[in-house]
Amino acid sequence: MTDEIPATEFTRRIGKVADRELALNGYTTYEQLTSVTPKELLAIHGVGPKAIRILEEELTALGLAFEGD
Repeated sequence: MTDEIPATEFTRRIGKVADRELALNGYTTYEQLTSVTPKELLAIHGVGPKAIRILEEELTALGLAFEGD
């Protein structure tokens, strides 16, 4: 029995673990990240500072930002 992990639109640069854990926690699009703070994402096991920096770069390129930024 395998559980399907939702696909995300995040860059592969964040790493497989971070991508998987974000998906399992309900984050699959950049737009969804605009309603959460980096600190909240860092509380997710497998999501570290490097992934946050990369996601922040991606959000900025899209004209978006984490909540509170």
